Amino acid sequence: MVGVSPQPRVESPARRVSILGSTGSVGCNTLDLIERWPQAFTVEALTANRNVERLAAQARRVGAKLAVVADERCYGALKAALAGTGIQAAAGPEAVVEAAARPAEWVMAAIVGAAGLKPTLAAIRRGAVVALANKETLVCTGDLMTAEVARHGATLLPVDSEHNAIFQVLDYDQMDSVERIVLTASGGPFREMSLDEMGSVTPAQAVAHPNWDMGAKISVDSATMMNKGLELIEAHHLFGLAEERIEILVHPQSVVHSMVAYVDGSVLAQMGQPDMRTPIAYTLAWPRRMAAPVEPLDLAKIHQLTFETPDPVRFRALAVARQALQTGGTAPAVMNAANETAVQCFLDGRIGFLRIAAIVEETLSRLPSRALRQLEDVHSVDREARRIAAGLAS
Repeated sequence: MVGVSPQPRVESPARRVSILGSTGSVGCNTLDLIERWPQAFTVEALTANRNVERLAAQARRVGAKLAVVADERCYGALKAALAGTGIQAAAGPEAVVEAAARPAEWVMAAIVGAAGLKPTLAAIRRGAVVALANKETLVCTGDLMTAEVARHGATLLPVDSEHNAIFQVLDYDQMDSVERIVLTASGGPFREMSLDEMGSVTPAQAVAHPNWDMGAKISVDSATMMNKGLELIEAHHLFGLAEERIEILVHPQSVVHSMVAYVDGSVLAQMGQPDMRTPIAYTLAWPRRMAAPVEPLDLAKIHQLTFETPDPVRFRALAVARQALQTGGTAPAVMNAANETAVQCFLDGRIGFLRIAAIVEETLSRLPSRALRQLEDVHSVDREARRIAAGLAS
């Protein structure tokens, strides 16, 4: 695991934390845990994109020192909402980066998409423990980010339920005994639909995930299974395993969150309810564990756990992601940018559901991969990929 020390950390009586993306699903679940254990945590900074009302309410409840909204147009509303509280208000993308650089021991990186790259790097570069819920940053930067983690003595703890599951059961002292890892996927809401039926689904159908409570973009990614493609690339960088040693299985019950297969035939799995508070709690209290208000897992009640291989025709995004990882260089960053653009076009009603993966694949073919030598390369290729994808969607 990148940057994880085998020795437990010496913790202060109250862990100082910041949450980047506090108004989204992961951020709200993180605050739910923090508010249940107020004696264990103090909140340094909270950030949001433009949801001023929720951000201000959160900041007041937990006594945050700083609240930041990325949309500069919302600054006046945020400042007014926090008047008289003593909580500092700020706005703009650079203010979000500055919030990430503030002295919090633990930082939740939960800003969706490529927008989370700079703030996450700011937290890494001051050596923080970073709970990584933003898979896109690692997908886009790959080895450059892991090198930054090592250079600055930071720690990355995976928040995605699949990677968190692997983190809990992977024997880091015997990595040569690992045969493969298995990422599980719910299959999303269209797992049993025909390709023709999938062609006419609506944004409302796509964001209605059957098991997990997630934001619109992540829910659409789950429906296309691009979410699992992104997780494949993230797992490669987190755990140092080649693409062919990472398997994906559809598991509709979302109880087995992922597995590690060893050379002796043992397969270790982490199981639990499909509730993001479990993996968040694991990172929030790491290297210990904390209680979380999650319903106990009753396997007798669930009765049956099933697994199946994903359909490569209906879920083209998986093959696209594997090819991007094999190609390397800037290809994963191009894939991510094109996907974010295509998903937004779908949510806006401008393209059909099946066009998402097609636009990503076409963008990759039009923008050949090149070596990724510095982080600045990510920003330039991200802009170009978005331009091409937007043109294909018009």
